[in-house]
Amino acid sequence: MTGLGRKHTYSEAGVDIGLEATAVKALVSTLTFRRTGECAPAGGSGHFAGLIEFGDYYLAMAVDGVGTKMLVADVMEDWSTIGIDCIAMNVNDLYVMNIEPVAFVDYVATDKLSIEKMEQVGMGLNEGARQANMTVIGGETATLKGMVTGLDVAGTCLGIQKKDAIITGEKITAGDVIVGVPSSGIHSNGLTLARELVNSYARYDHEMPWGTTLGEELLTPTRIYAGVLDVTAACEVHGMCHITGGGLLNLLRLGDWGYEITDPLIPQPIFPWMQSVGDVEEAEMYRTFNMGMGYVFIVPEESVVTVQRVFSDARPVGRITDTPGVFLRGESIESV
Repeated sequence: MTGLGRKHTYSEAGVDIGLEATAVKALVSTLTFRRTGECAPAGGSGHFAGLIEFGDYYLAMAVDGVGTKMLVADVMEDWSTIGIDCIAMNVNDLYVMNIEPVAFVDYVATDKLSIEKMEQVGMGLNEGARQANMTVIGGETATLKGMVTGLDVAGTCLGIQKKDAIITGEKITAGDVIVGVPSSGIHSNGLTLARELVNSYARYDHEMPWGTTLGEELLTPTRIYAGVLDVTAACEVHGMCHITGGGLLNLLRLGDWGYEITDPLIPQPIFPWMQSVGDVEEAEMYRTFNMGMGYVFIVPEESVVTVQRVFSDARPVGRITDTPGVFLRGESIESV
């Protein structure tokens, strides 16, 4: 079954990336107060994590949640991996600046407490923390009947790095190689559109040709790219990107360069399935999902071999150019 002439988009499903960016700018524009004295903020907003002065180090903070992947967990009655997603979406945002995550606090909001759900969420948080080698040092649980329906999980991560080791993309130059590292699947972004496609044209218990049900596929936990710190310790890295909501457009956060993806990674089967049944345009897929590439290194040619030594499944996917924008096989994927 296909979209029957109806071209599905992320915006039509309920998430307008352009509006979201404008709304965030409206909020950030009001945040004018900055602490003075010790532990003052460093730099502005717009990168993957905020920095705080801490002597010879920067402290970094990132915050994120699981999003509507929680609704898939509810349908499948399996909350055991949701905590991994929550940890991953935070620590991966620290890794892109070469920051080591050290501590995490979670926030769980629900309409009604369930011991079983809380235990399963905790299992996932613990496993995610193990993969990232950090400690969940606390959290908050709120019962918000009438305000929240079901369960929502989010968290905040604290990281640290020496000031001279921070990577922000400032050293990126034309000719640098873009090296992609595969995702584990859909991760924790684009689920609003993915759920619409499943609800419209299939079922969560539908077994796919590759051996999992759609529900199991959408619940595959987000990959945690802890090996990043080994790469940056061993070779020169000019920039990194976590491919989350907004897909390849996340690359624009690294600077006004041309990001030419000429040889993209092969997406997992879930992505062409969604594209086919929903009649989703290719550019829309790459603006919404990670399309099989969850993390990107931007490095000089001589560093590629080191990236591949740490991440054996990584490979070059393109180059940096002087023509600003994000291009897939020569075509811009930015919204018109």
